[in-house]
Amino acid sequence: MQTAGGYSIAWRRERRSNPRIFPDKLPWKDGFTNLTLRVRKELDLWASPTYDEMALPLLKLLADGQEHHQRDLSAQMGDVFQLSEEERNRLLPSSQSTTVRNRLGWAGFHLRKAGLAELSREATLRITPEGLKLLQNPPARLDRQALMTFEPFRKFILEQKQRNQRTAAAKAFDTAEPASTGDGEATPEERIEAAFTELRETLVADLLAKLATINPFRFEQVVLDLLVKMGYGGSRKEAAAVTQKTNDEGIDGVINEDRLGLDVIYVQAKRWKQNVGRPEIQNFVGALAGKKASKGVFITTSGFHDNAKDYAAGLHQKVILVDGRRLAELMIEHGIGVAEEHAYHVKKIDSDYFEDN
Repeated sequence: MQTAGGYSIAWRRERRSNPRIFPDKLPWKDGFTNLTLRVRKELDLWASPTYDEMALPLLKLLADGQEHHQRDLSAQMGDVFQLSEEERNRLLPSSQSTTVRNRLGWAGFHLRKAGLAELSREATLRITPEGLKLLQNPPARLDRQALMTFEPFRKFILEQKQRNQRTAAAKAFDTAEPASTGDGEATPEERIEAAFTELRETLVADLLAKLATINPFRFEQVVLDLLVKMGYGGSRKEAAAVTQKTNDEGIDGVINEDRLGLDVIYVQAKRWKQNVGRPEIQNFVGALAGKKASKGVFITTSGFHDNAKDYAAGLHQKVILVDGRRLAELMIEHGIGVAEEHAYHVKKIDSDYFEDN
C-alpha cells in the first residue's frame, strides 16, 4: 500500500494517462470529484482527496446559504467522493481526527481566507456573496492557484510569507509557498507528521549505526537500561547482577518480569551483523528449561531469518524476537540513548473558555 500522498500522485498520473477513465468534465462534478467506485476498484488506486481537491465541492455544498457544521460536511464530503467506511474513518497519525475531517477543515479555512465562506459560529461554515458569485461560473478546480485570484487570499499568503521570513525555522520550511508536489497539497498537520516520520527514520538508522560501533560492555549497558526502563529486572543494579557477558558480544541471563519476581524472563542479546537463524533460536529455546523460565526475549542488532521467525511463532513458550530496528524504536520510545532536541506545541482556540457562564 502506498501512502495517501503516494496515491494522490499516482492518481493524478493515472488521470493524465487515462483521459477516457478520468474525463475532464462529468455531470455536476469535476472528474476528480466524480471518480466512481467502479473505476477505483478497476485501478486499485485511491487516496483521500487533498484539501484543495475538496475546496470546490465544499463550496457547492454551502450553496444553499445555510449554516453547515463541519461534522455534517465531513459526512457529505465522503458521499461526494464515494469514500468507503474505512476511508471515512481513517485517522491521522498521532491524532484522533480523521483525514477527511482534517482536510475538510483546511479546505474551509482557505475558502474563508479567500472571502468565499465565513465561520458563522464554532465549526460552522456559511457561503458568502462572493462565494455565490463564484459558483455562477466556477473554475474546474479551486486550488491554490485559483484562490490567488482573490485579493483577501493573496493578502493572507503575503502576510504569512512575511512572518515566515522573520523566523529562521520558516526559511527551511516555508508554508507560504509549498512545493508543487503531493506534499504541497497536504495540510500543515500532515506535513508535520511527514517531517516527524522522516526524522524518526533517520534517528533509527543513526541508532543502528551507533550500536554497531560501541564496545560490548556499552552494548550490555544499553540493553539493561532499556529493560529496566521498560519495567523489567527490578533496579539497574539487580538487572546487572543476574546477567552475564557472553563470548559473542552479547549478554545472557534471567531477569524478573516484575519487581516482586513472580515470574522470570530469559534474555539473550547479540550485537551481531549477520542475521540470526533458526539454530540460534532453537538453542535459545533449549536453554529456557535450564533457566527455569517460560518466557524469553532474544535481542539482536541485526535481523532474523524467516525460518527463525516461523520457528518462534510455532512455539508453545512465549518467545519474543527483537531485531535491530525494533530495538532502536524501543530505545526512542523509552528515551535510551536519545535526547529531545526540539518540542513544538500546536495550539487551538479553547472554545470552553469563551462560553458564557
